[in-house]
Amino acid sequence: MGASSRLRTLQYVPYLQAAGFEVEVASFFDEAYLETLYSGRRNRLGSVKYFVGRISELLSSRRAEAIWLEKEALPWVPWPIERLMWPRNVPVVSDYDDAIFHYYDIHRSALVRRFLGRKIDGVMARSAIVFAGNDYLAERARAAGARRVELVPTVVDMQAYQHRPIPSKDGKPRIGWIGTPVTWAQYGQPMLPFLKDLLARHDAVFRAVGAGKPPDPLVNFEFPDWSEAHEVELIQGMDIGIMPLEDSPFARGKCGYKLIQYMACGLPVVASPVGVNSKLVTHGENGFLASTEAEWRAAIERLLSDPELRRRMGAAGRAKVESDYSIQTYGPKVAGMFASL
Repeated sequence: MGASSRLRTLQYVPYLQAAGFEVEVASFFDEAYLETLYSGRRNRLGSVKYFVGRISELLSSRRAEAIWLEKEALPWVPWPIERLMWPRNVPVVSDYDDAIFHYYDIHRSALVRRFLGRKIDGVMARSAIVFAGNDYLAERARAAGARRVELVPTVVDMQAYQHRPIPSKDGKPRIGWIGTPVTWAQYGQPMLPFLKDLLARHDAVFRAVGAGKPPDPLVNFEFPDWSEAHEVELIQGMDIGIMPLEDSPFARGKCGYKLIQYMACGLPVVASPVGVNSKLVTHGENGFLASTEAEWRAAIERLLSDPELRRRMGAAGRAKVESDYSIQTYGPKVAGMFASL
């Protein structure tokens, strides 16, 4: 199951059921396809069966009272065609935690831009409610003519994300990052030169969860595999969490989930001041915002050298997540939004 599905839909199921809804989950892709996708490989011909399955699901959903749609029903299919598949008189709640519209409207192909550039705008305008993970996505939905836009951030379960630091066996502080091999190559690897120097000078370790194994061993680096079962434990074993981003249209649409995870576990954070990161991180209170290499180095070094500062910032971050970014806060709200349809 993809991260968006797990976090933005499935963890709300108990709240919907408690509110009296019967919930049926219909995933577009299966686990085998997702494994190839996250490894950077794609099988476009093998995707045909998923489209056939989705069309069948859309046709059979005409008896539903509501549909919760993750982004779009038929990826890479123009809106006029997808619209024909949507059931009439069934309210659709479309959900966005990423700037998926930029896959189309700034695509290098003029044909894609022409036929798909406004596709997501069509979905948003047709939806009864648009759930937007951040202000950037909400602004797009309003510009598209969405009838109702609700800001629903990506949240965590505070019962699962406890502040239970796991001391390292070697006693060295750990700077941490979590993601995929694709995002590590994009955001993590460019930081390696200065990270190597920083780790050596401060006798620290960098933990890159889910980044994949490097071709050559790196001193003072750990590359544990990601798993849902051990994700929280791996974060609890960190002392500082980082989220570098480039300032791009895609990055502005991200929901800062890494930061939310770190903060929920009581970690201080260092992040690029891009998109929702600037809303999540109050500079100097629960972490630092850094743009240049010098700012990144200074922020990380300050946290490495001051355990009390790490503790204080980590506590502030966890309090923020508990009040503003937890399923305990948003579960009842989302159930209420569906009840209002």
